[in-house]
Formats: sequence, structure tokens, C-alpha cells
Amino acid sequence: MGNKQTIFTDEQLDAYQSFFNFRLHGRYHELAPHLVPMDYTNDPDCKLPLALIVNMPELKENPFRNRIVESFSEDGMGNLSFNEFVDMFSVLSEMAPRELKAIYAFKIYDFNVDNYLCKEDLEKTLNKLTKEELTPEEVELVCEKTIEEADLDGDNKLSYADFENMISRAPDFLR
Repeated sequence: MGNKQTIFTDEQLDAYQSFFNFRLHGRYHELAPHLVPMDYTNDPDCKLPLALIVNMPELKENPFRNRIVESFSEDGMGNLSFNEFVDMFSVLSEMAPRELKAIYAFKIYDFNVDNYLCKEDLEKTLNKLTKEELTPEEVELVCEKTIEEADLDGDNKLSYADFENMISRAPDFLR
């Protein structure tokens, strides 16, 4: 039993990455065969629109699906290149490092994209997590308490450092 560490050779890692990318390219191509070429030499900048990606089975039921895709999109609108698509699935993988998941969770919850989680960001996050089953008063109370407990520098919003500190106290948070 014990902790067993698997060590791969560089060749094995390259083969795994190639296989992973091949499988994901198949998924990417399936979303829009008319847009995604099998050969990228003529159109390496192909991007799929958000509307196609958010309807994938892996995202369809996720209340943050739009924010997830937008967070990986270089244009911020949710249009994903193949590389951005690979990045998204890599971070969503169970094997992704906790630190990487934390960075993207913060980006996803930062609805107004100002690099802080303010009360409004937390309200939107909480409403999505609870499917708007809490009263406005309950949402406000939870958000105020969260900021009160997690805001280390007293600026009434959460920086990434505040967020990271908060989730470090809740190991299951990123699942």
C-alpha cells in the first residue's frame, strides 16, 4: 500500500501528452467539424465560440460554465483556440495541481474581472452555487461574513492572497 510514486520517462510523458492532445483535438473537432480543420497549417488561429463549448456534457450542468470558458479564453469572450481548450481541460482534470485550480477558481469567481473578489462577485458566486435558493438577506450575510473573515488587509474585497489563504483552510473547497 503506502505512497507509490510513478516516474515516467520523457518519452512516456511526450507520448501521453500527444495522446491526450489527440483525444482532445477529436472532441474539439466534433464540436464544429465545419470550423475546425484536421490540419492546422492553413488556419492555426481557429477558435470555437462559447455557445458550442458550454454545451459539452462536461460543462452543461455546471452553473459556472460560461465563466469557466471565458476564464480560459484569451479574448475574454469565451472563444477558445485549441490550445486554450487543452488548457481548460487540463485544469479541470483531477490531476491538475491544487495551486493551478485555485488560480482559475479565483478567475472564475471574479465576475467583474478586476482581480479582486468583491461583495458583488461573492453574491453571484453564492447564488450560482445555491441555485438562488437563499434569500437576499442570507446571501448578504454570508458574503459579509466571508469578507470579514478572509479579508486580511481590510480593503473590503478579497485579493488572490486572501482567497488562497481562505481556501487553504478548507481542503475540499476546490473539488
